[in-house]
Amino acid sequence: MQSGRSYRLGHQSWTASNLYIHSYHDEIAYFTTRWDALCPYIDVNEAMLRIAPQPLLIYALPPESDWGHPIRDAYGLVAVREPGYWDDTRRARKFKELRQKHRHFEHTVQCIPGSLLTAADVYAWGSEHFSRFGIDPAEVDGFLDYVSELDVLVFQVRSKHGDTVLTDVSMILPDRSQVYGSFCQWNPNYRNFSPGLYACLLAAQWAFDEGYEYYNLGPVGDFPYKRLFVNQVEPIFSLALCPSEHPLMLDRSSPLHTDFCPTDWNRLERHPNRVWNAADFLLPVV
Repeated sequence: MQSGRSYRLGHQSWTASNLYIHSYHDEIAYFTTRWDALCPYIDVNEAMLRIAPQPLLIYALPPESDWGHPIRDAYGLVAVREPGYWDDTRRARKFKELRQKHRHFEHTVQCIPGSLLTAADVYAWGSEHFSRFGIDPAEVDGFLDYVSELDVLVFQVRSKHGDTVLTDVSMILPDRSQVYGSFCQWNPNYRNFSPGLYACLLAAQWAFDEGYEYYNLGPVGDFPYKRLFVNQVEPIFSLALCPSEHPLMLDRSSPLHTDFCPTDWNRLERHPNRVWNAADFLLPVV
């Protein structure tokens, strides 16, 4: 590959030096792409795979791709226009409670062209969240790259004393009629107000009001709170490329084992007849 050459595919651009980031399972090093933490639907082509080192884990390929395999998790979707969604008795009661809790706070919403954003903007909204979850600066750059031709939706809620209760950042994917929740930073001093849940409600309501079909809450597996919102799920198609007998392959607690089926390691092509059971991931409203 040509040193310094820039590549572009879908919403992504990269060079040989900024494509990947270093990730770790305990002391075992592997690689993920710079869009992994904050972006959905990562496109892949041969040029990318020739550049990237291994072990390489690429999460969330587009569902229409010929590559990738479903992992042991799913995207949680809010199909905001599904009949009866907003009228479900338990969900409607919970949503009313959330609105009541936040009724005295100040709300702002911005829809900003991603091309106008800087890293300073993104850190102003999410630096504490990034520190807590180990988001690499290269992944913030990956977010800015991904949204360079998209709009970014930013909700902020402030108390009457001027405290920021929450900042929620999503990207708008018009070609999928979808709002994707990238990250939410909320103030632990306001934990009793359920700010994370309220951020999801704000984004889902905005998606409905603006005519979109879906609000995507990201992976559902480790996040029980999402069951209040999710009414559809979607496979997360991913790739795991790893040299034989690598320590990542030998450690049964590594992402290779916890996220992927061993039969999918080092396989690109998606099996067209593979059955994926959505019932395994659908969450009851609680």
